[in-house]
Amino acid sequence: MCDSITLCFVKKIMQTMPQKRILLASTSAYRRAILEKTTLKFDWAAPNIDETPLAGESAVSLVMRLSEQKARALAEKHPGYLIIGSDQVCVIEETILGKPHNFDNACRQLSMASGKKVRFYTGLSLVDADSGQAQTLCETFDVHFRALSEQEIAGYVQLEQPYDCAGSFKCEGLGISLFDKLDGRDPNTLIGLPLITLLALLRDHGINPLTPTA
Repeated sequence: MCDSITLCFVKKIMQTMPQKRILLASTSAYRRAILEKTTLKFDWAAPNIDETPLAGESAVSLVMRLSEQKARALAEKHPGYLIIGSDQVCVIEETILGKPHNFDNACRQLSMASGKKVRFYTGLSLVDADSGQAQTLCETFDVHFRALSEQEIAGYVQLEQPYDCAGSFKCEGLGISLFDKLDGRDPNTLIGLPLITLLALLRDHGINPLTPTA
């Protein structure tokens, strides 16, 4: 039973409104796999934005800015959608690192991380294509690397070739062998999409995989 006439009215309005469709502003197979776990139907597209950091930009500001830009880049062509943007960097001793793209850079990143705590910053933005309203935030996740030998680093990079992963590892794969421990709220954040938070944002829009509409 509703607590008030106003609450009942709002609920009725929400029930009669068409549910927004979901669009992932990414072609990342990792982010798609995370979102697929929700069983929600979604589309995806490449945002094609300039991801160059601004001078003096902090890691938090960078991932939040790029996450929202990725989502907004697709808004005009996708009315009726809630658009998800996400971006990630890792920071080792105040140095911001992105994707390594090749073997040498991946080995260099893992050598820097050896024996250290590495913090990952993952931005998340949910943009309503119709209203232009955005909810944007950043989540952190700490990875404690064990001391790694050059042979271990080279062997790992050759095996998994993590060239499209910030920090040069795949924690859902053999990358787990590189760590002493992990500290964070949501392991999906480390892979590239803060799923617990995203589901909370979607529930605010009336989208919940546990209570699907007809």
